[in-house]
Amino acid sequence: MKTLSPLSLLLFLALPGFAQVPSAEDQIAAAVQAGPEEQRAEATVLGYNMGGQLVELRKGTNQLICLADDPNKAGFNAACYHSSLADFMARGRALKAEGKSRQEISDIREAEAKAGTLLMPKKPATLHVLYGKEAVYNTETGLVENANLRYVVYTPWATQETSGLPLKPMVPGGPWLMFPGTHAAHIMITPPGK
Repeated sequence: MKTLSPLSLLLFLALPGFAQVPSAEDQIAAAVQAGPEEQRAEATVLGYNMGGQLVELRKGTNQLICLADDPNKAGFNAACYHSSLADFMARGRALKAEGKSRQEISDIREAEAKAGTLLMPKKPATLHVLYGKEAVYNTETGLVENANLRYVVYTPWATQETSGLPLKPMVPGGPWLMFPGTHAAHIMITPPGK
């Protein structure tokens, strides 16, 4: 087996698709910033190993699950969600890994939710997303900088009639109901960016 010279290794790692994977500690510190401060220390955190696979970096003791930023994607995007959304999120990731399109993923999860084979939350459950094209985790300060927050409150099967919510924001950043009447119905709240 041929080994790479240090220069060849650096060039190889600099190629697209071979982003440097942050340490588990940095992934955890950055990911939990998407969630409520009082729940961060006890949250479960999923992140990436050196091979780029999604793994559990930390087993938590509360209901919050956080997903670290994917180092192979542009920008920054970390999320934390209630454990009642775990099956829904995991199923979406599995279908995406199979090469399914966004519409196929939605259709499959909708059918499975209707059949009762995909567990959906029985009460509203929140997904918190910390994101930004220019957002970065600063290892010196321990903070994600230049990021915005978005809140997604899943309310499966909700409609405008059952929730009283508008189907588009009434004011910038105001709440609205997306995908009404489906398994993925949710209240979208996107505060204006910084």
